[in-house]
Amino acid sequence: MIKPILTYEDACTYLDDLQMHKIKLGLDSIRSTLGALGSPELKCPAVHVAGTNGKGSVCATLRSITTGAGYKTGLYTSPHLSSVRERFRIDDEYISKEDFTRVMETIRASLGGCKITYFECTTVLAFLWFAENECDLMILETGMGGRLDATNVVTPLISVITSISMDHEQYLGNNIAEVAFEKAGIIKQSIPVISGVDDPEARAVIERTCREKDAPLIKKDHDFRLVQDSGDSWSWESDTDSLRLKHIPPGYRNSWQMDNVSCAVGAALGLRSVGYDISEQHIDHGIGSTTWPGRLEYIRTTLRFLLDGAHNQAGVDYLIQILKQYEYRRLFVIWASMADKSYQTMLHDIAALADVLLLSRPDSERAAAPEELRDQLGHICAKDLQCCNSVEQAFLQVHKQANEDDLVVVAGSLYLIGEFRKMLVGEVVG
Repeated sequence: MIKPILTYEDACTYLDDLQMHKIKLGLDSIRSTLGALGSPELKCPAVHVAGTNGKGSVCATLRSITTGAGYKTGLYTSPHLSSVRERFRIDDEYISKEDFTRVMETIRASLGGCKITYFECTTVLAFLWFAENECDLMILETGMGGRLDATNVVTPLISVITSISMDHEQYLGNNIAEVAFEKAGIIKQSIPVISGVDDPEARAVIERTCREKDAPLIKKDHDFRLVQDSGDSWSWESDTDSLRLKHIPPGYRNSWQMDNVSCAVGAALGLRSVGYDISEQHIDHGIGSTTWPGRLEYIRTTLRFLLDGAHNQAGVDYLIQILKQYEYRRLFVIWASMADKSYQTMLHDIAALADVLLLSRPDSERAAAPEELRDQLGHICAKDLQCCNSVEQAFLQVHKQANEDDLVVVAGSLYLIGEFRKMLVGEVVG
């Protein structure tokens, strides 16, 4: 018999032990678990967000908008950087250790010794916590794919699909159409879809699925667009709405984040069309107050850092575009990759830009060894390449070698970002 969960440490240990079950795509297990708990996923209206990159930013922006409009909003995202509590938020507050522990024990007791996966467990916890707090809205980020993702047990008010590119090929498919099919699995009968998808093959899959489901499709750059008027003034435009936006943070004024902002605005207006009282001012100030740690996050201490969770080719391509906006004497890159990901091309691309490349290894059994990363580079190499056996070693090395005129980019893995950011500025969750 599994002992009751009495402390926060017990709850974390119980959850971590579920990692042994690895990734398991499918909905039977989570539906059974939720049913035994009274179907909390049905208690709060939802917005469901899928995509390869940008879905977390869309969720964070929309949460900021709806909270500012006075709605109690639950936000469930993944993965986390350094504390699992980052995944669960209502308005500006992350889940407390006490609530996390209590709800985890409720789940453990309901399972009667049965096992579910780590992600299924966190998803159930989110639904339970949002339901008991009677949230006016919950915003759910898919973990992987969509069709068989544990979050795909809701019928939302609106579905959002951001960019689609290759990632998690071993689970989602070996070509863009197969990946898009999995993402399109969140599309429900007659439920509106906000699409930020650019890739033509992926877009065709989304459009076909919407026709089959009779789901209204609202497409970026076709049905809505975000354009710069002059200076710091921006306009979001569609056939039925036009908004003036002034509070877009500087870090969001790149093509990738602007696409995410645009999708979040589309979702906010979609909520307004079903009765949520969301004004232009709520949208403008919501965008201005959005933060999303570890995603194109600029931090200045004694050095200048750009932290980005880019861990697939599309993400690295965007990061390289963003670097053109920065001035620096030397570019330091701290990089790590998971061994089970296709990292060779993106590592080559980022290494070609780096003056100093520090290959590191976060505390994960999946992480590739620095020497393995080095061997993959072949003849493409930074001017100065160093292997660091830990994130702490990379942290110390860059502080010894870089100065205030340099830029330090940390990328390649969210595990790396989580460990490095904690050393740099502390925990996301207090």
